[in-house]
Amino acid sequence: MKRKKKSRSVKLLEYSAAYLIISIARVIPFRVIKLISNFLGDLLFFLVAKRRNIAIENLEHAFSGEKAPLEIKRTARESCRSFILTFLEIVKYRYLFTGPDAVDKLKTYAENLDVLFTKAKKIHDESGGCIFVTPHLGNWELLPHASAVIGIPLAIVARPLDNEYLEKLIFKSRAVEGQFIIPKKNALFVLQKTLQKGTSIGMLPDQSTMKGVLINFFGRPATTTPVPAILAITYKRPIVVVAACRKAMYQYEGFVSDPIWPGEYTSEKAEIVRITEEVTRNMEAIIRKHPEQYLWMHNRWKTYKGKKEIMS
Repeated sequence: MKRKKKSRSVKLLEYSAAYLIISIARVIPFRVIKLISNFLGDLLFFLVAKRRNIAIENLEHAFSGEKAPLEIKRTARESCRSFILTFLEIVKYRYLFTGPDAVDKLKTYAENLDVLFTKAKKIHDESGGCIFVTPHLGNWELLPHASAVIGIPLAIVARPLDNEYLEKLIFKSRAVEGQFIIPKKNALFVLQKTLQKGTSIGMLPDQSTMKGVLINFFGRPATTTPVPAILAITYKRPIVVVAACRKAMYQYEGFVSDPIWPGEYTSEKAEIVRITEEVTRNMEAIIRKHPEQYLWMHNRWKTYKGKKEIMS
């Protein structure tokens, strides 16, 4: 069933609301943004029952026998707060990480920046472009800013919005920073050309997709996109799992995995699964460190007809 298209008046209303939020968030202190995100996140948790129930159910499966019911609910509530906080932080970062002192600014936010992003830059340079993947964890939007600051040319795969006014408002800062936005739909050809030019790719591959392969994620089969693995195999490029997780008030802990390289294989299908499994294991390990910052509201384990076992 196709979704009804929004009218121009609705789109303009959404744009006006977003512009107002951006204008306010840009000038208020970080501590106030934190308070606002807590308030809006709690509204999301208590008033949007569908998303709250999905988050709680996902956490119950993921941490069965590890977390008590009250801790599950607390984690789900914190996840809602983190989701709102991420997007309010984006507004601040749009203007914060600019200018000649951008590197110094970034160092104050990511405690292990020197080691972390030196490693990422080294992998990018030595491989002639790689595939950076990150889960919807912490502030995933901090990573493109970091790549721009340290000089990693990056193309980002993003789902197009159904409001062209909002899309221009939200994505224009990335174009200014030299980042190239690739629409998620039918992106494979553009991604191939991007890697051939020596530009790295940034992807968020942890959402369900009907065209994915079934990979165990927190003990349950989840449909997972094979695109990063396909690109790695085709162009002999490594996949690197990255994340930026909050440790304290606007202090981040970064993660950069060792490069996941394609190997020799007799079955391309089996190699795709092997790489995708390794990527998924790396993402799960980071999420376990900061489960309250993961996007549990998404129906990650959505089932599709005909997908009953892990591809092998």
